[in-house]
Amino acid sequence: MDESAELEVALDGRAHRVPRGTTLAALVGQLGHQPEQVTTAVNGTFVRREARAGCVLQAGDAVLLFQPIVGG
Repeated sequence: MDESAELEVALDGRAHRVPRGTTLAALVGQLGHQPEQVTTAVNGTFVRREARAGCVLQAGDAVLLFQPIVGG
């Protein structure tokens, strides 16, 4: 793949290359996660599950994926 067709984001603190135009929803799927089993944030801001498809990743974005904490 042409390098100009990719960009680099920080995924859980590590460099990760994705194709330009990748959405947060697509990244979650590419990593093999079920959408309802992870919580996401981009640049420190929580991104709701239903908003992930509209969240197009940009070069340098800091993406965090984590398991939601449930229980009481």
